[in-house]
Amino acid sequence: MAVGTNIKTYFQGAWHDGNVPIMSAADHGAWLGTTVFDGARYVDGLAPDLLAHCERVVRSAKALMLHPKQTGQEIFEIAWEGLKLYPKGTPVYVRPMLWGIDGGAYGILPAETEAGFCICLEEVPMAAPEAGVRLTTTRFHRPILTDAVCDAKAGCLYPNNARMLAEAKAKGYDNALVLDALGNVAESATANVFMVRDGVVFTPIPNGTFLNGITRQRHIVNLRADGTEVVETVLGFQDFREADEVFLSGNLNKVTPVLEFDGTHYQHGPVTSRVRQLYWDWAQSDAA
Repeated sequence: MAVGTNIKTYFQGAWHDGNVPIMSAADHGAWLGTTVFDGARYVDGLAPDLLAHCERVVRSAKALMLHPKQTGQEIFEIAWEGLKLYPKGTPVYVRPMLWGIDGGAYGILPAETEAGFCICLEEVPMAAPEAGVRLTTTRFHRPILTDAVCDAKAGCLYPNNARMLAEAKAKGYDNALVLDALGNVAESATANVFMVRDGVVFTPIPNGTFLNGITRQRHIVNLRADGTEVVETVLGFQDFREADEVFLSGNLNKVTPVLEFDGTHYQHGPVTSRVRQLYWDWAQSDAA
């Protein structure tokens, strides 16, 4: 099901208009969920870190023991071909995908044959800078690497995220602040998370239970270059209750202010605003 409009799909060597069928009933991905994807953004003619996202989808595929034919560079070049089909001002969500087709041992292990591949482009507006979210807790937590393919952006991980979101929405909130199996804050149900206290930015240290997001890494580099101290460390719910600002970091909207965590309210503060400014300043520079 599409999340946007004005869809273009690259499949079997060509660009097509619309939401093109890409998978067959007996494909390994359809049967056993061996699917991976990544997401990038095209905004005002810019596609920040697009190559990094294309390279990560290849790594994700290999983590699921798939065998992609395409390199990250090749996916990057194909994606840009598709983006040139849109007017420069169109906000586009860029989603390269790979999936298993043939089965190997017992049908469970993916066969050592070429994985399926497509790119889906959808017109999806960016959220307004002032648009914030309210967080709550959830009884569901992030898995660990010995239990799930946490080192991949894999479709099979997302039903767990959906449970988190459903629980949060049932409680009247937008999203959930999620713990790992040890009881430490990992991220939200949809994105990495940062908090600010006394001018210092804190974020959960990557421990294998969540992806060290490309946009997350970009914010850390930008903030440190700007003179802001960023600490990657172990954090709990109480740390967030004592924070001055909290924001989410993800590809879809880059920076999302958090307005509340279970009754603790935050300002849409100067650090959150600065993070956004730094990101788009960087995106418009030669470094992007």
